[in-house]
Amino acid sequence: MEESRTDPPTPEQADDIERRVREEVERGEVTSERARRFYDRVRTSIQEYLDRKGRVLGKTAEYLMLVPDIFILLFRLTTDRRVHGKDKVLLGSAVAYFILPFDLMPEAIVGPIGYLDDLVFAVYVLNRILSSSDPAVLREHWSGREDVLAVIQRVLGAADSLVDGSVAGRLKKMIKK
Repeated sequence: MEESRTDPPTPEQADDIERRVREEVERGEVTSERARRFYDRVRTSIQEYLDRKGRVLGKTAEYLMLVPDIFILLFRLTTDRRVHGKDKVLLGSAVAYFILPFDLMPEAIVGPIGYLDDLVFAVYVLNRILSSSDPAVLREHWSGREDVLAVIQRVLGAADSLVDGSVAGRLKKMIKK
């Protein structure tokens, strides 16, 4: 896996992140159209990144290509009446984690590789809601090629290699709160 930069952001990067957070908060509710635009933007960004660096990334490239489909799954589940309210709160937090530019591996600083922590957080959330949601609901909303439950298990199994173990631990703790 390509190493991610862990240096603190420069003042310019910090200002850019702060500006982007303010813009996202001002936009308010995540509508279906906004989710679709985000999905398209992320897919394009990742594809362009992989076109440049794909061979270097190896298996990580496969995980990055899951990011847009996992994001849109989260969004669709937040609008499904069959999903319990407490699970929708978790799902909403995962959607926000994707959209807000400030997270443990900010994309604004490390590039598309920064979506890996978003992916890991999202599958932790999805795995958690499986205890109270019918897997058929997840499958119904899934756009990916392989079975969503297999994808969740595969990402869970690779989480510590996709992101630093301490990042994975912090993401797990966020779910338990």
